[in-house]
Amino acid sequence: MRKVIGVADMAVTSQQNETLITYSLGSCIAVIIFDPVAGVGGMLHYMLPESAMDPEKARIKPAMFADTGIPMLFKQSYQLGATKKNLIVRIAGGSQILDEKGFFNIGKRNYLALRNILWRNNVLVKQEHVGGNVNRTVRLEMSTGRVFLKISGQGEMEMS
Repeated sequence: MRKVIGVADMAVTSQQNETLITYSLGSCIAVIIFDPVAGVGGMLHYMLPESAMDPEKARIKPAMFADTGIPMLFKQSYQLGATKKNLIVRIAGGSQILDEKGFFNIGKRNYLALRNILWRNNVLVKQEHVGGNVNRTVRLEMSTGRVFLKISGQGEMEMS
């Protein structure tokens, strides 16, 4: 069963028949986590680095921001039995889309916020595909823990 993770959304599951997928990552970033021991995985598709930009939106839609969405993703995975030491973390996105001159740098700011949060919490990233000026689609197969990345104009590859 395919579960679509929209923009400013996330899901955590232990259902082995599910595939989590998010489309059209531009400056947004997807954080994909998987615990092979517990069989728990999750995906977050966040838009902006800091909830201080709009505290009311962050209260209603915490997955919109890195600083509220990332902790929520990890906490919900722990509630399903995942452990930090077993989690495999992959990230994708953070492109420079519709901002060719780099005025806003949302993709870079999203990436820096993510790395800062993970660094402060001693979380290592196994693999990342970030930056550039391409759109990405990413999916996590819960039955295997395999993550696939599709890049505009380049086809699909496994993030291993």
